Amino acid sequence: MFDLAIDSKLRGCDVVKIKIGEQQVLCVASSEFWARRHYRLSLGSKSERSKHAALMNFGRCADRGFVREVTPFRPISVFYSLARFQSVAKAAAELGVTPSAVSQQVRVLEKQLGATLVTKKGRQIRLTETGERFFEMIASDIEHIVDATQQISGARKATLLTIRATPSISTKWLLPRMPRFANENPMLDIRLDGTNEPTDFSRDDVDVEIRHGTGEWPGLFIHPLTDEYFLPVCSPQYAAPFSMRPEEITGKCLIHSVKSQVQWKRWFAQQNIPSEGGWRKIYFDRSHMAVDAAVVGMGIALESMLMMEKELKEGLLITPVIDPPRMTLKTQWLVCPHHHLRRSKVKRFIDWVTREAENWHESITQKI
Repeated sequence: MFDLAIDSKLRGCDVVKIKIGEQQVLCVASSEFWARRHYRLSLGSKSERSKHAALMNFGRCADRGFVREVTPFRPISVFYSLARFQSVAKAAAELGVTPSAVSQQVRVLEKQLGATLVTKKGRQIRLTETGERFFEMIASDIEHIVDATQQISGARKATLLTIRATPSISTKWLLPRMPRFANENPMLDIRLDGTNEPTDFSRDDVDVEIRHGTGEWPGLFIHPLTDEYFLPVCSPQYAAPFSMRPEEITGKCLIHSVKSQVQWKRWFAQQNIPSEGGWRKIYFDRSHMAVDAAVVGMGIALESMLMMEKELKEGLLITPVIDPPRMTLKTQWLVCPHHHLRRSKVKRFIDWVTREAENWHESITQKI
């Protein structure tokens, strides 16, 4: 027997399952096309010859444009979600289905394509080379479909972008620029987490991080934000601009940012000044606190210009040292798992913040 069964209705068309023995094909044709045929056709013998003849007859109908095979949109959407998260559980949560349903749909797609898209090692899943290529081919189109659907329906379903950064870079440099990013990306909701703790991307729901450190975190995408320039600074009430030689600083109160990669000892060594002096010290574990302490006149801080852009521009901080050494270092890094780069929101943020950093660096270089 050659069985035809209505699976679901489309506008002007029927989605029809055609089963010949163990073979099953999902097809679309006009309602009129199916109306001219019985939903159950007896083709006589169940022999392979009869089955082959039935398939050939159906194939001729397809060749004449009456029938086309349906693209497996459901399995594709499931695979897209799985590829974005690199997690069966997270894909299942987003889609509102069970993890086993996600795995089943991916197997359906792999069978349809005749290729393996996903491999599993323990609890970790990875896209194969074919899976990576297929995801790159479909991702932008699916996102366009989602955007178009939301626009036509008038619904605003915002996507959440979660950024993690230290409190210092967040408050002193990133936050003043965020209105521009928000205005350029009105469909994004933004969450900025300020913490000094590095993100555990396998556990924390964070898209991208601006991380302070040396840039050595194996297995992650790592890109330097910008070159930073470190200068001794203080309030103009504490000391006049360019009024002291480097060795004269030892008689002043020195503000230490304990987590900074550039400490006073290193600065003095570059000036060939003994660093074992008995000068007064004040310690802070946050760069933005050290900057604020210098603004209120507590002493001289050694900080990155990235952290005191506003204070230098408004004259709240000055450089008291004559011809200060130009100490340059990379200490802020854009960090995320490589597969997060497939998320359009992450790519948009990285592209935007990189441009902002380049503009900042260019403007600072002109002033130094």
